[in-house]
Amino acid sequence: MSDAMFVVLAILVFVAVTIAKGVRIVPQGEEWIVERLGKYYGTLKPGLNIIIPYLDKVAYKLVTKDIILDVQEQEVITRDNAVILTNAIAFLKVTDPVKAVYGVTDFSEAIRNMIMTTLRSIIGEMELDEALSSRDKIKARLREMIADEAVDWGLTVKSVEIQDIKPSESMQKAMEQQASAERERKAVVTRAEGAKQAAILEAEARLESSKRDANAQVMLAEASAESIRRVAAAVGTETAPMLFLLGEKYIASLERMGSADNAKVVVLPADLQEAVRGLVGGALKR
Repeated sequence: MSDAMFVVLAILVFVAVTIAKGVRIVPQGEEWIVERLGKYYGTLKPGLNIIIPYLDKVAYKLVTKDIILDVQEQEVITRDNAVILTNAIAFLKVTDPVKAVYGVTDFSEAIRNMIMTTLRSIIGEMELDEALSSRDKIKARLREMIADEAVDWGLTVKSVEIQDIKPSESMQKAMEQQASAERERKAVVTRAEGAKQAAILEAEARLESSKRDANAQVMLAEASAESIRRVAAAVGTETAPMLFLLGEKYIASLERMGSADNAKVVVLPADLQEAVRGLVGGALKR
């Protein structure tokens, strides 16, 4: 190969390399930062772009689509000194590529650390029960507190979600013991209340029964008194009807005693006939 052909071939290779270095095709969803002699020169948008070879250099390639940033789990201490575990996930978008690359060394790591620090600060101001039940409140405050700093870094925080927030293992055991003790306390109180109500009802039942017994005795006494008054009014000064009734009841009582299944011996007075004759006879004479 002659020297002339070698030179021509070298020139062709140089031209091809130069064109390759000067033509840049940026894919959709990305923006490239170009530096000229080490200084920011411009931003390449999606599509065909031309730069000056050897002077311009593509220094950074940024994704302008939404970025999913996972924030690892960490231990956080609440205001009442309880330890809980929490993690989060953030959705970011690069809106200013220049600030994103020149405003901070690694914007993803910076946002991740800011979320972790801010999360500890927010939860540290809450009691344990409030922290476990206020996920939406924590999320809103977290997004609000990091939004301004993210703008300075050319980022927009579209959303921050709390993936999980739960007590640590030791706290879970303590809470289980506390819940068990509370359940036992409620059971004791319930049993005591039941015994109290049962005693009250039993006392009320005894009182009501005593009242009814007293009322019944009063009514029986009044009925007996009324019966005596009526008999006395009917008999008047005559004794024969009274003696006749007494004799009749006496004979009926003896009859019941004799017909009873468990009656083996019936003792009668020796002067039974004379007593009955006297009662009946006296009544007939009258």
